[in-house]
Amino acid sequence: MRERLLRLRLVRSRRVGPATYLRLMAEHGGAEAALAALPGIAHAAGVQDYAPCPEAVAAAELRAAERLRARMLCLGDADYPASLAGISDAPPVLWALGRVDLLSRPAVAIVGTRNASALGARMARRLARDLGEAGYVVVSGLARGIDAISHDAALDTGTVAVHAGGLDVVYPTENAELAGKIGKTGLRVSEMPFGLQPQGRHFPRRNRIVSGLAQAVIVVEAAARSGSLITARAALDQGREVMAVPGHPLDSRASGGNILLRDGATLVRGADDVIEALGLPAGGRVTKAEVRPTPKPAVAGAVAVPPEGGLEALVLARLEATPLEEDQLIRELGHPPREVARALAVLEMAGRVTRSAGGSVALSN
Repeated sequence: MRERLLRLRLVRSRRVGPATYLRLMAEHGGAEAALAALPGIAHAAGVQDYAPCPEAVAAAELRAAERLRARMLCLGDADYPASLAGISDAPPVLWALGRVDLLSRPAVAIVGTRNASALGARMARRLARDLGEAGYVVVSGLARGIDAISHDAALDTGTVAVHAGGLDVVYPTENAELAGKIGKTGLRVSEMPFGLQPQGRHFPRRNRIVSGLAQAVIVVEAAARSGSLITARAALDQGREVMAVPGHPLDSRASGGNILLRDGATLVRGADDVIEALGLPAGGRVTKAEVRPTPKPAVAGAVAVPPEGGLEALVLARLEATPLEEDQLIRELGHPPREVARALAVLEMAGRVTRSAGGSVALSN
């Protein structure tokens, strides 16, 4: 329990995102040493009077989880979902309420517009029901419209709802009854602290978990600029299959899915198309996910904080507002990957760089 408290303090500390958390844990060998090193790293990044998350705050979050009967899944735990562990920005901590065993089964995500047409709602319901009966867990974001319809249709076969805010905060509130049912027969998960009301910036973070838990993302009705397309882009970055249901060219709710199809997404007419695309036997029932997570780079031993104006300055000179793949940055700088990773951690602590899904970095706005 002590180690979990320390890990929670680390991940809740200011300016510590998933990538920084992983680097700190790798470099210092554990959460306690990483917490002790944080003020020094922050000072090197120009952040004065830095203090990690107080123990009382993390302890209060653990008590809130106990009251809700939620489980804390830490990255590296045996029951942490292997598919999610393989993405570059996997949540270090995931709160779970309900059937954690669903995380070990193969899953597909079904996402789409909040303002679904009658045909779109019918399609989502049929896909969720049929894929559930084939053995898939249905993952979605608990939003109104396609998300809620998909969850409801898969209640009997297994569904996972990813919260944008805290696990005890249902958004929108109209889905409170559905969320209660999912907590009993399915699973609800969140990486956010309890009590956190979701804001705009939280939804893309939720979406990368939705796609990260699934083998494929199916878009059923989505506008050209929508959260569903953000989920689809996250899926592409994570190496997932992207699929879409075609729609009428004059219906704006179908424009996003049609764009995905134009760009090479798999066309979905029903569950059979999904099963065929994922390489499963026709009519066969899935019994076990075959997930091979991408290994995380290991960093052994602690390294000294690079001096200000050194490698950090070279990184800043190379980066722009447009994201750049970290691997490409390392090649262009010609420095050892561990040193570049350390410099990026310092710059992220300073708020000078921002990471996005897929392992890319850019100058902060």
